[in-house]
Amino acid sequence: MAAFTLQDLEKRIKARAQASGDASYTRSLLDKGVSHCAKKLGEEAVEMAIAAVGEDRDRVVAEAADVLYHLLVVLHARGIALADVESALAERTRQSGLDEKAARKGGD
Repeated sequence: MAAFTLQDLEKRIKARAQASGDASYTRSLLDKGVSHCAKKLGEEAVEMAIAAVGEDRDRVVAEAADVLYHLLVVLHARGIALADVESALAERTRQSGLDEKAARKGGD
């Protein structure tokens, strides 16, 4: 089985965004706007956190897949490419995570 990447998922989301809302869950999410897409991402993130604490490995994997899908839908809705996020991550590798966090305004 060939590896399925986040880039593959991003391409699939772009393709499904061109379909009708009746034929594509992705399109139906996008039709409801960024706020709705973000709310779904938040719901999935909570489900992932709960699964991480108390569910088995398969449930955690399934919830993680849901989070990644909904994250990419939100990025698409905002016109942000996965490559932009990857670039931000690459920039962060130039310093330790502790240094990067301390450098943020307010030290969040």
